[in-house]
Amino acid sequence: MKEEIISNLKNIVGKDFVISDLSQMQSYLYDETETLLRPKACEDCVVVKPGSSEEVSKIVKYANKVLIPVVPRGGGTGLCGATIPLKPSIMLSLERLDKIVELDEENLMITVEAGVTLAGLLERLNKHEKLFFPIHPGDEGAQIGGMVAENAGGVNAVRHGIMRNHIKALEVVLPTGELVSLGNKLLKNNMGYDLLNMIIGSEGTLGIVTKATLRLYTKTSNAGTLVVSFDGRKDASLAVSKILQEGITPLAVEYMERFVALESAKHIGKVWPATKGSVDLIFILNEATEDDLYARSEKIVELCEQYNAIDSLIAETTKDQRNILEIRSNAYTAFKENVADALDIAVPPASVPSLIDDLIKIADKYHTVTPSVGHIADGNVHNFIMLENGKLPVCFEDIKEEMYKAAMKYGGTVTAEHGTGKTRKKHMSLQYSEREIEIMKGIKKIFDPNMILNPGTIVN
Repeated sequence: MKEEIISNLKNIVGKDFVISDLSQMQSYLYDETETLLRPKACEDCVVVKPGSSEEVSKIVKYANKVLIPVVPRGGGTGLCGATIPLKPSIMLSLERLDKIVELDEENLMITVEAGVTLAGLLERLNKHEKLFFPIHPGDEGAQIGGMVAENAGGVNAVRHGIMRNHIKALEVVLPTGELVSLGNKLLKNNMGYDLLNMIIGSEGTLGIVTKATLRLYTKTSNAGTLVVSFDGRKDASLAVSKILQEGITPLAVEYMERFVALESAKHIGKVWPATKGSVDLIFILNEATEDDLYARSEKIVELCEQYNAIDSLIAETTKDQRNILEIRSNAYTAFKENVADALDIAVPPASVPSLIDDLIKIADKYHTVTPSVGHIADGNVHNFIMLENGKLPVCFEDIKEEMYKAAMKYGGTVTAEHGTGKTRKKHMSLQYSEREIEIMKGIKKIFDPNMILNPGTIVN
């Protein structure tokens, strides 16, 4: 990186917030998709840590002037390589934008800067008796700006949807450096094109999120976690379909293959509570009254037994509920060292049993295994393609392509929540026509005429 560029960036944010020494910025060059992209990451970069939206704006304006790429970075918890630089770039870390700007109790909304972590947001809301934010992608080190940029999902999507459903306003620095405010605290707004939703999920290619206003919800103290075990994955999947058809909408419904649950529990020093069967469903419930909680739990167990459930247990204490969720959340980290890629394909929920059958057949064809978990009630399956002796399988691209095509067969998607990034980009043609991709490229060009923002991601 040229010394002139480094010097000019120091003039904007101060010398203490510019890192050009490779040994100090290594952790800023990667995210959780290390296995695939680590060898390709460009190390000729500089890390900049602005302390305000105005400083972000100045950095981007300068980058436009000298035509150097800018890669926005949150907590580095992403799984699609969106924040990994492939050419000399300014790595723009939002970590110093970490303030809670406003908690608006009357409108049930909170405004935070982009660098606030999910853990920080939850800590602030835990001090409040009534309010909570429902999106939890699994890693509380994720920053809110990154969750907006990736349109994060997670375990609570059955009842509450994904990040997009809860964002009311954003402050954004456009690729040309202008600072704009999109959206407001209105629950309805139908004026003009929806630029707010265009930024959500754009993975730092259309703008840099500096603030977000999020919708909050009232919580109850009547929560429970139910684990129901089956001998077969098809019975488990069919049971979920039946439960949803009966009008029961849990906070979350998670699918875990037993060997995955055991490995995850061992990885974090905990014990998985279920002992019978080979597949588990985790139902997270949150009801208005204690009576409603028990009645809903009993109904779920009754319906699962119609599909050959062989055991069930309920975790009533906060500690036991937390243990189960932590084991589920660490399914990826338990296998991470041996994972070539973590997929997040999705299909219409009723097609999940058929999809999982197809995934296992594909793995068998290539003499490997594909550990699977998932947000089964919304059709989102997370399965892992494993390394062979520490290296990418010879047929890695074939395995991945066949798994994606299996999802397409059921009207599915290549990625439900991880994002397109750099790792899924070349597979867009499986899901979109050439004309649709051209429209996306046109949108990118309008927002970013010099194509400096996060190059190599999604369409550019």
